[in-house]
Amino acid sequence: MGTGAAIDSVAEVLLVEDDEELRAEMAAYLQDNGYAISQAASVPEARRVLQSRPIQVAVLDINLPGEDGLSLCRALADAGGPAILMLTAQGEPIDRILGLELGADDYVVKPILPRELLARVKALLRRRTPGASNQKRTSYRFAGFLLDLAAHKLQAPNGMTLLLTRSELALLTALLNKAQKVVSRDELTVLLKGDEPDVSGRSIDLHISRLRRKIQDQADGEIIRTYRGVGYMLDVKVASE
Repeated sequence: MGTGAAIDSVAEVLLVEDDEELRAEMAAYLQDNGYAISQAASVPEARRVLQSRPIQVAVLDINLPGEDGLSLCRALADAGGPAILMLTAQGEPIDRILGLELGADDYVVKPILPRELLARVKALLRRRTPGASNQKRTSYRFAGFLLDLAAHKLQAPNGMTLLLTRSELALLTALLNKAQKVVSRDELTVLLKGDEPDVSGRSIDLHISRLRRKIQDQADGEIIRTYRGVGYMLDVKVASE
């Protein structure tokens, strides 16, 4: 049994990949490391699995027969579903950008080494489990907004509910915890990637951009400020409960 079993022994991972050999290889490695694995070769199959059991991480190929992975990615992100790790073809940067813009939490380029897949799944699951300092905090109030950590929902000053992806929730919480202080892009990258901070700052910028649009559409004045070459700051006073 691998090292992941002690921490994530009940974690449910859904592999959505039409390449049967690759899917079997990924499933075997994750199972050997203590994860419960469900498999699907298409989006309809994936939807049936998602309706039948709780899934914490969905490993989702973009290029699937029929309905593509981007469509499912958007639906899962809009519904506040599991963390999403996108699988993209080599040399297709537009797929990675689209996936992040639609709400994916992370992406990898195929072929992926099983060990890297395990590291990224573990990093996504770590982000789902708040650290000890955050466990006592269930909500934040700022500039008329109310963030409910348990529900992954942000209530705007006008009462409208804004759904956040896992990455948006993690980034917003980090900014709230250091309100009115600049948080560097490196810090945010480490937060999103756990022990795998190898992604470029481009993905952080995309997640922040989506988060900023959701907030600014319902706010007066600039709440998330960009400090070019440094990082980002939530420029409001915050109260936690």
